[in-house]
Amino acid sequence: MSYVIGVDLGTSAVKTVLVDRSGKVVAEHSESYPLSQPKPGYSEQRPEDWVEKTIVSLRRLMEDNRINKGDVEGLSFSGQMHGLVLVDQNGNALRPAILWNDTRTTPQCRRIEETLQEKLLGIARNRALEGFTLPKILWVQEHEPEVLEQAALFLLPKDYVRYRLTGEYAMDYSDAAGTLLLDVAGKAWSQDILAAFDLPASLCPPLVESFDQCGTLLPAVAEQAGLLAETKVFAGGADNACGAIGAGILEEGQTMCSIGTSGVVLSYEERKSLDFEGKVHFFNHGEKDAYYIMGVTLAAGYSLTWFKDTFAPEVSFDELLSGIADIPAGSGGLLFTPYIVGERTPHPDSSIRGSFIGMDAVHSLTHFARSVLEGITFSLRESIDILRDSGKKIDKVISIGGGAKNETWLQMQADVFNAEIVKLESEQGPAMGAAMLAAYGCGWFPSLQECAQAFLRASRSYSPNPETAQQYEQLYKLYRSVYGATRELSEQLSPFRG
Repeated sequence: MSYVIGVDLGTSAVKTVLVDRSGKVVAEHSESYPLSQPKPGYSEQRPEDWVEKTIVSLRRLMEDNRINKGDVEGLSFSGQMHGLVLVDQNGNALRPAILWNDTRTTPQCRRIEETLQEKLLGIARNRALEGFTLPKILWVQEHEPEVLEQAALFLLPKDYVRYRLTGEYAMDYSDAAGTLLLDVAGKAWSQDILAAFDLPASLCPPLVESFDQCGTLLPAVAEQAGLLAETKVFAGGADNACGAIGAGILEEGQTMCSIGTSGVVLSYEERKSLDFEGKVHFFNHGEKDAYYIMGVTLAAGYSLTWFKDTFAPEVSFDELLSGIADIPAGSGGLLFTPYIVGERTPHPDSSIRGSFIGMDAVHSLTHFARSVLEGITFSLRESIDILRDSGKKIDKVISIGGGAKNETWLQMQADVFNAEIVKLESEQGPAMGAAMLAAYGCGWFPSLQECAQAFLRASRSYSPNPETAQQYEQLYKLYRSVYGATRELSEQLSPFRG
């Protein structure tokens, strides 16, 4: 029996999955690690925690399932994007990693915009947002100059873990695209951007494809992990790129909707000259010479979690949603906007806040629960519209994550998007994408597309109901008007927030 392992380095935990040649997930294991928030807006982790827990998870995966170490041919990674790890010339992390959800870098974002102006979108293809890596480097440059002076290299989270496992430095294009330092179309570090901020080119690691081999396991690491030292290690990719691979988004016309804490609409793209004016993200794919377009709803699943925890903490999610199928489209004239932590697409606005509009004495908890789902889905539809406006035909969407766990929500997505929604038989998201990169790298398949055909299977599809889709079209127009109607009000309320 032959296996590959996918390692998904998330924000709260690392997950490892063991996958056989048919694409079956034979076993999985997770290990959590802490998140540090030393000041408001700060979000940091110890890189060493990632390394320790990854090795523990690999060992438990092997031991608990009594897997012969010689049967594992290779492993690869999916990783949380954007996080800054600075290492010295000996590979030691110089400070805690600054994570993707750290918001301290607003002044640095404005500096990037003022310095680069139109060059930024022309080269990096994305706006300067607090989550990206370059603003974090500039924050260290301004506030901890002695740390940056000691830095030999910057790495992203999964790249640091892979370095510690193999002793080799590298960064794949899909993750590098989220740094604001990559010439996305040219697939090279941008000398113009580096020079604009007095950053040496030597700070950037070597660039590789997601399926390129980056060495084998160091003997000591292999022993700790319960694997052979000759186990092949592949570069891996950004979590969203790996999520796309794990959902089979590997050819033109393929689109996915992923609803987790945040919500993502992601579509495969080969036209590198497309200009979205920063309205959506444009990143390199894990597939060679391909890209993906991505719109983000900041509080997708998080809006539902917030609602349950605030208004119905005593019930489960299943109980909360049990009656929503009996509520007609439009939730009895109740609209929800999921801006509870600001918004990303199509409104990159940190000040906007959410709303319930149309509240009536006849509305029950179930009306509110359905309106939350509708609001999240309307927000994701805005990203779908941007893609359609670029000329993309979107008539089928793969739905993964929490939004694929409720049949009524899946049908709602079909009706709001006016597209067929497909649910996968076994959905492992980014971890599966990482395993597929390892399988392709090991030569199990001649292409990632053929790997996807073997590994991924649809379990059910949902077609739009014409009458309901038309109702949602009218409601969606009302939803889109709420942002403009509440933006100024949200700004005026901001001084009163805690």
